Amino acid sequence: MEQSTARGSVVLVLDFGSQYTHLITRRIRQLSICSICLPAGTSLAEISKLNPHVVILSGGPHSVHEEGSPTLPDGFFEYAQEHKVSVLGICYGLHLIVKLLGGEVKQAERQEYGRMEITAVKNSELFGDAQSFPNQVVWMSHGDEAVQLPRGFSVVATSLQGNIAAIENSAAGIYALQYHPEVTHSLRGMETLRHFLLEVAGVTAEWKLQDVLTEQIELVKAAVGPDEHVVCALSGGVDSTVAATLVHRAIGDRLHCVFVDNGLCRYKEGERVMGTFKSDLHLPVTCVDATDMFLSRLKGVVDPEKKRKIIGAAFIAVFEEFSVQLEKELGKKPTFLVQGTLYPDVIESCPPPGSGKSHSHTIKSHHNVGGLPADMQFKLVEPLKWLFKDEVRKLGALLEVPDSFLKRHPFPGPGLAVRILGDVTQGNALETIRLADEIFVNSIREAGLYDEIWQAFAVYLPVKTVGVQGDKRTHSNAVALRAITSEDGMTADWYHFDSKFLADVSSKICNSIRDINRVVYDITSKPPSTVEWE
Repeated sequence: MEQSTARGSVVLVLDFGSQYTHLITRRIRQLSICSICLPAGTSLAEISKLNPHVVILSGGPHSVHEEGSPTLPDGFFEYAQEHKVSVLGICYGLHLIVKLLGGEVKQAERQEYGRMEITAVKNSELFGDAQSFPNQVVWMSHGDEAVQLPRGFSVVATSLQGNIAAIENSAAGIYALQYHPEVTHSLRGMETLRHFLLEVAGVTAEWKLQDVLTEQIELVKAAVGPDEHVVCALSGGVDSTVAATLVHRAIGDRLHCVFVDNGLCRYKEGERVMGTFKSDLHLPVTCVDATDMFLSRLKGVVDPEKKRKIIGAAFIAVFEEFSVQLEKELGKKPTFLVQGTLYPDVIESCPPPGSGKSHSHTIKSHHNVGGLPADMQFKLVEPLKWLFKDEVRKLGALLEVPDSFLKRHPFPGPGLAVRILGDVTQGNALETIRLADEIFVNSIREAGLYDEIWQAFAVYLPVKTVGVQGDKRTHSNAVALRAITSEDGMTADWYHFDSKFLADVSSKICNSIRDINRVVYDITSKPPSTVEWE
């Protein structure tokens, strides 16, 4: 499926590899403005197809002095001038503008990282009337600095160290910030983005999820055609459920859903999910028990990336066998596969096949992005591929998916394989972690905390620890508990439980599961860690 173009004005974000690029896109969408992110290196022809009103150049880990550092396509600024496209550079984007237009960028004598105070000048277009907030705290992260501006540019904000913090050439419609307005540490960053987009660039705030839903239904109809049948991989999670409901609305009974019990599901997951599918969602779902196949392929595998690849290939094998059975019943083999891939999946699996993305690092291969086999027989239908989790939940509400389903915590596609460190078939690891996870999540529900938390789960640690249980020395396993708060899963903070709650959960787990004698709680944010332990 293509990126959504349901829009009024389009703000195109060119990704030069910053860890914050996704936040730029999110912040703009929060203003009801259509924002699309494409990788640096996108051709001018592809950019012009979107007819953007604004192009934002993101930050990135590179220096404009490095050989092979990402740049803009030839003719970009001429295109922007001709079509009256406003341009905003952020961090690396500022350096790129300065260098390409004839200014000078040098390695900074005093680098700026973290919170810094800047002072804006009066009556600039970028900051408007700076009298109301001439000084503001922003988030810096750069080792280079602009020391000479191109002709026509002026400095409109400086840091306390005297470095250039913002520049503009209002006649050319080109602006740039040395800091990151998209992060919450830049206290007035959202106001600056809003002012730039709505007041300076004249963008219209007309983007609505209802328009995205309508467009995606039409795109599914066009892609699948009037006669083809489609297989949908249902996991029981929010993403695949919303994707299936959307596609079902588009093509009706030509959608054939399959829930694969791969032996890596949560406690009684198959039983609970199948009941919900039938009673609440009224989706046509077949349950396939592929436990033996998955676990046999995973036996002895400890590398997390290899586990993801194996699981991705095994899922496709199940779906292809399922399509063969459908062919016998229908007289026609389904050629399309629906997946609930989200935008964060694409970002973290970058560079996905065919994306052309080359300036961000692969965090992990999601089983439904980088984990798919190259010889897969299906064509993919991914109607949610350019949406964030919170947007998917809102889309699900428009599709009348039950609220209880939409509020479910995310569960990874590879299942418990990424919550058991090492070999998933070791000892009684799967049953142990299912029970520990069930106790933890149920305790959260009973405490009325479930909706405050983005995701909570238990992790099986492949270590033995010494304990004392029943006046005897034990040498048993440890589990880790993880609970986070987040908006989109791209960044996260650990949830601050009351110590008594954690003590009670630890006691329940150790007293209920014979194989566990130690429980630890993960207090690491993302970054530096990922959400899952792997």
